[in-house]
Amino acid sequence: MIENLPDLWIVITAFVVAFILAFGVGANDVANSFGTSVGSKVLTLRQASILATIFEVLGALLLGYNVSDTVRKGVFTVNYYEGETKLLMLGYLAALIGGASFNLAATFLRLPVSGTHSIIGSVLGFTLVAKGTQGIKLDKIGTIVASWFLSPVLSGVISLVIYLVIKKFILTKEQPLEPGLRSLPLFYGFTIFLNAFSIIHEGPKALKFDLIPWWGVLLISTGLGVAVALAVWFLVVPKQREQIEDKLKSEQENAKVLDRGEDKLEVAHLFKYLQILTACFGSFAHGGNDVSNAIGPLIAIVLIWQDGNVHQNSESPYYLMLFGGFGISVGLWVWGRKVIKTIGEDLTKIVPSTGFTIEIGSATTVLLASKVGLPISTTHCKVGSVVIVGHVTDRKAKTVDWKLFTNIILAWVLTVPVSAACSALFMYIFKIVFISNDPNVAVNG
Repeated sequence: MIENLPDLWIVITAFVVAFILAFGVGANDVANSFGTSVGSKVLTLRQASILATIFEVLGALLLGYNVSDTVRKGVFTVNYYEGETKLLMLGYLAALIGGASFNLAATFLRLPVSGTHSIIGSVLGFTLVAKGTQGIKLDKIGTIVASWFLSPVLSGVISLVIYLVIKKFILTKEQPLEPGLRSLPLFYGFTIFLNAFSIIHEGPKALKFDLIPWWGVLLISTGLGVAVALAVWFLVVPKQREQIEDKLKSEQENAKVLDRGEDKLEVAHLFKYLQILTACFGSFAHGGNDVSNAIGPLIAIVLIWQDGNVHQNSESPYYLMLFGGFGISVGLWVWGRKVIKTIGEDLTKIVPSTGFTIEIGSATTVLLASKVGLPISTTHCKVGSVVIVGHVTDRKAKTVDWKLFTNIILAWVLTVPVSAACSALFMYIFKIVFISNDPNVAVNG
């Protein structure tokens, strides 16, 4: 570290830019988690922001390490920078600038774009300027790019299947209250099981979760899921039944189906709390996936500076995960309502039942990807679920705003090349100013 003290300015600048990038991700991407809840009027913007702050940070701390490794070292081979620590640190700084610039611009235009795409594109941009095509892992990039196209379809299909099951067994029933109540323990139990499994399986070494065998993780997660399901059956279901029956008695005129596309009164009440749970689930998944995208290059810079080499073999510091989670939360509070409105209201009409299926389908897809270290786009997952479920549930009304969806797709297409170009420009400037004119680089790296 002593030898690298002259490069301390890079670390300090990286902290500032990483916070701006995390701010942009929070302002743009957190809408993925709570946009549908706000759109269906289940949560106010303030309530959504409070819950998002809690679960984004938890997701970052408990899941973020996997995706961080992919962002830092999965796109290119760091060995090609052996002895060139300053060059690689400047490259990651350029990547942070490229990602931050695109995210802020897209948020200003109210377009939900992918923080994942922007940071991967930015890493590619600086690599091409620094080393050309040397060391670029084409197979890994191919896998990542393929996931960008598959994730919205997979997420949409999962959400649609869940919706069709709910429609068959609950929504189309003349009296949906009892089948809806019977389903609550299953929904709550499954959600808790999936969250528990994703946290514990090969989880944080600091909590010793990595020492638990897979069958132990399965037993623990199943036990937690069953315990929650039983608690819901004996405690929540009776209370929900009483509340809904009281509402039905006092508001008989609302007991029938409301305006086209609306849930029945009892259905809306049942899925209201489920949607809140799955929104928290989605926010947790987002924290695990996208906080890593925001601060992956910062982690790389800090580790290179601390270790004095390019290999980044140390564990990702938890304080950096917390830093990223804080930046994302600030972005949501200050500027998040712009994209929340696009996702939750403008793209299609969302009610509690469809909001629940959208949330759980997209969050499941993101969590599974986080566990295998694949930095997929939470934006693509959520928009894929919103559009597919919205289109199928009310095709006659044509509630999906296809013009807006086309603009979103265009923004997606531009994300990688624009972010890469911005990063490449800054890397070019950094090479001229700080590498070519630095007599110590050839000696110290």
